[in-house]
Amino acid sequence: MNLSTAKERRGRERLEPHALAEYQLQRFNRLLDEILPANDFYAQKLAGQSRPLATLEQLGDWPFTYKEELIAADRGNELAANLTYPLERYSRLHQTSGTRGRPLVVLDTVDDWRWWLEGWQYVLDAAEVGPSDRVLMAFSFGPFIGFWSAYDAIAHRGCLVIPTGGLNSAARLQLARTARANVLCCTPTYALHLMEIAEQHQIDTTSLGIRAIIVAGEPGGSIPAIRTRIEAGFQATLIDHAGATEVGPWGYGDAAGLGLYVNEAEFIAELLSLKTGEPAAEGELAELVLTTLGRAGSPVIRYRTGDLVRRSPRIDSANRFAFLEGGVLSRADDMLVIRGVNIFPSSVEQILRSFPEMVEYRMTAYKLAAMDQLTIEIEDRLEQPQRVADELQLRLGLKIDVQCVPLGSLPRSEAKGRRFVDRR
Repeated sequence: MNLSTAKERRGRERLEPHALAEYQLQRFNRLLDEILPANDFYAQKLAGQSRPLATLEQLGDWPFTYKEELIAADRGNELAANLTYPLERYSRLHQTSGTRGRPLVVLDTVDDWRWWLEGWQYVLDAAEVGPSDRVLMAFSFGPFIGFWSAYDAIAHRGCLVIPTGGLNSAARLQLARTARANVLCCTPTYALHLMEIAEQHQIDTTSLGIRAIIVAGEPGGSIPAIRTRIEAGFQATLIDHAGATEVGPWGYGDAAGLGLYVNEAEFIAELLSLKTGEPAAEGELAELVLTTLGRAGSPVIRYRTGDLVRRSPRIDSANRFAFLEGGVLSRADDMLVIRGVNIFPSSVEQILRSFPEMVEYRMTAYKLAAMDQLTIEIEDRLEQPQRVADELQLRLGLKIDVQCVPLGSLPRSEAKGRRFVDRR
């Protein structure tokens, strides 16, 4: 399986805006030629749209794609509705986590899988992963695509890949030492949990020799308080990554931890203003909309991700891809309006994680007299919830109910953390 070279990837990152737009336009028109009219979902959705596109601006007049449309309940199965080929063409099956509705089963062809691994090369470049590295995969391998795509992409680089499915956290830490792992792949939640388990077993995580940690699955990798805690706990550099089963591996972090680059070599990115629905200004809070350029078996065109982001105005000659300051800030459907103030769970988490004595927490949103309310349970070694409530009020301008619960009583997970419970 041939993937691009590092030199080719760096060349794409440095493309001037007009050259990048032309590159994307050619890729997109080729994708349309491949999927239409075979893809029933988009053949119907795009009926009446003229092609090929002459400019990328014309894409702004095309309809959006929503996840609810891909969950084709009328098909009598759980397969995504946007399949291009007969089932015999597909070789990979994965499923979304179902944290936001019914799980969605997504299929990929051999060529689609190569595209996934190509996207991961940008992530591995950012983490400076090379053939001499030994990478511990701290996941139990189920149908979640991120585990498998990372594993295959890392193996393709010639690294020693260390699977840990089925092992408990203490055993994973021991295997990291035995195999001399120097790169760790996991969720931000699980990196914090490994630090907690290491402390319980008198294991010094800084002595393990982990130099880089690649995280995904949650926005925590770009939240400064979480990032700082993980990097200090392992004495390692943390690299964030963003993707989705139905979309692909679209984002990779910078070593400074300031945010995420959108991989515009493989995706067309649009940022829509939450206020107007029109293209957002730089620095404005916006929803990310993505179009795949190389996934013909399960394409998405103008997909509303629900991810809230801010594009940075900075220009970096070494990488001109769109840069999202702070990474994924939150989800559009997670936003709460409490007494007229817009609150996002990631903003609250940043404040909570600034307390070093904080072990774990859970936020619960609920309605009271048609108004959003928020309560927070914390595992706090100092058992002083009032200082946390005071800090939240100072920085958010809101009084929020904070309660202490016993250490170890809140749920832990190696996958996406369940720290936000929405009962509205």
